[in-house]
Amino acid sequence: MQPLKKTKVLYVITKGVWGGAQKYVYSLAVNLPKDQFEAVVVCGQGGILKEKLLEKNIRVIEINNLKRDISVFSELKSFFTLYKILQSEKPDTLHLNSPKAGGIGAVAGRLLRIPKIIYTAHGWTFNEKRSFLSTIAIRLFSWITVVLCTNVIVIARKEEQQAMAMPFVSRKKVKLIHNGIDLIEFKEKNIVRMNLLTSLSENYESDTLWIGTIAELHKNKAHSFLITTLSKINHPFVCVIMGEGEERKKLEKLIATYRLEEKIFLVGFKEQASTYLKAFDIFTLISIKEGLPYGILEAGLASLPVIATRVGGIPDIIESNTTGLLVSPENIHQTRDALEHLIENPEQRLEFGKNLHEKVEKEFSLEQMLEKTIKLYF
Repeated sequence: MQPLKKTKVLYVITKGVWGGAQKYVYSLAVNLPKDQFEAVVVCGQGGILKEKLLEKNIRVIEINNLKRDISVFSELKSFFTLYKILQSEKPDTLHLNSPKAGGIGAVAGRLLRIPKIIYTAHGWTFNEKRSFLSTIAIRLFSWITVVLCTNVIVIARKEEQQAMAMPFVSRKKVKLIHNGIDLIEFKEKNIVRMNLLTSLSENYESDTLWIGTIAELHKNKAHSFLITTLSKINHPFVCVIMGEGEERKKLEKLIATYRLEEKIFLVGFKEQASTYLKAFDIFTLISIKEGLPYGILEAGLASLPVIATRVGGIPDIIESNTTGLLVSPENIHQTRDALEHLIENPEQRLEFGKNLHEKVEKEFSLEQMLEKTIKLYF
């Protein structure tokens, strides 16, 4: 008796760095039942995602021309390369992630008549601040992607509403599936603090508050607004920003401008960064654009109070004054008031952290995400 044929799922994502969308692809590819599925990942520019997947024996195919920057020549080259890969791999399900991979992948998948083409919208890019014409073009591009796919996964209620408002898009096509997270083995607070800031760990005052975030150093994460806000806080604090990216030099200059070199630290990318979260008293994520951020889910498992912006899927996780505090994006005054409130109310920090922990465990498990997503693969 021949063994049952496995369902081949081919994931495509533009960037191979380590961010929320990459964690999502990794979580699915690694945790698919091995007796039922074969997972293959196609990504641009390699990087940490490729390394992590190879460690788990997941096959990775790179497309060097697949980059976030817009270039007609590069897009055409990426399209034909992906077309040839799909023609060779013959996947049963094509699962697309990120706008560019979604667009070219949906067209290639349709031309090759791949049975299942799924696109996960990790926050619609037309929500970003752009010129009027750029926004119109991106809306059109997003709509074409949605129309060409057999199913679209949205990770937040706001994105679901925006997808349902698109013309000729049926309710059956759009599926709301929140990101899910597995349990984390956190490192002990004092040990982590010493590991993060060896030079400071013996010198900070006992009432120094530790504020932290885990996010790519990208303009959408609004680190510059966090730094500016912190320059107005008088209470003793340390702020640790874990992550790497294109904004590093700009942020270093801003920290120097405010003379905060002894208070704000860009510690770069950390392997298993979430295990360091117990070092913090408050977690912040004041992005101007988000999908449904893993950072906040991880902070919830660490029982941390969260200050975050009212964008994307964040309100799906954070209920203001219950599991954290929500502020408007790019609003320094609201963010400062929220920080000062939590600094002055340690009991409320504990209450918010406890409530968020319970919510994340109940509503955002990896098992739920896997189960709901796998149903779309058949």
